[in-house]
Amino acid sequence: MFSLYKKELQSFFFSPFAYVLTALFMLIFSFAFITSIASIDSNTLKFSFPNIFYDNFFFFIFIIPILTMRSFADERKGGTEVLLLTSPLSVGRIVLAKFLSILTVFAVMMIATLFFPIYTSFSGQVMWSPLICAYLGFFLWGMVCIAVGMLLSSLTGNAIIAAILGEIIMEGTLLVDQIGGTALVNAYPNLNSAISWISMQRRFVFFSQGMFRLEDLIFFLSATAVVICWNIIAIEKRRWSHS
Repeated sequence: MFSLYKKELQSFFFSPFAYVLTALFMLIFSFAFITSIASIDSNTLKFSFPNIFYDNFFFFIFIIPILTMRSFADERKGGTEVLLLTSPLSVGRIVLAKFLSILTVFAVMMIATLFFPIYTSFSGQVMWSPLICAYLGFFLWGMVCIAVGMLLSSLTGNAIIAAILGEIIMEGTLLVDQIGGTALVNAYPNLNSAISWISMQRRFVFFSQGMFRLEDLIFFLSATAVVICWNIIAIEKRRWSHS
């Protein structure tokens, strides 16, 4: 499994793909950082880094489907999927190796943005507790999105279609909070509780406030595991149909 993980990782970093996405991620973070600093009033005493993630989820999440769109679609398009599925590795290990490689690239992108709070700490005070929690929360949210993007890539077989569907689904998750805040949903407490429970954005609020809740961690990890299992089942079904 490690050899496949290494191969997938090299396919990212031995091409401009990972560097372009990392630069785009940094550009979005930089623009949000500069805009937030510029909008601070003279009487404002503190600046919140977690708000950068919260206020710019739409743009950050936009990058993930681009990161995952080629995971399985290119294998099918290039005809190498058959070779991959007939390898000694199980489907579970293949999916996990690809998932971990993409997750590693995503982690590198996030680590690169640490330049801003570290630089800020030289001339100001950074509240590291909520910042670390915000990074953890965004990383966990990214894990779920990566798993979903890989599933779409394995189902569609077309990288562009996988990216478009991924954008629709992932950006749709940001509407859950707005739906939960409507008068119609608020009129039904049970429905409101159910929507609040599945809202990843609402769970991230606790991370951004420096609150680490075990139930939120379990939710993100469970959601990631469920989607990865769906991915394994979908590929395993296709593998048996070919054989």
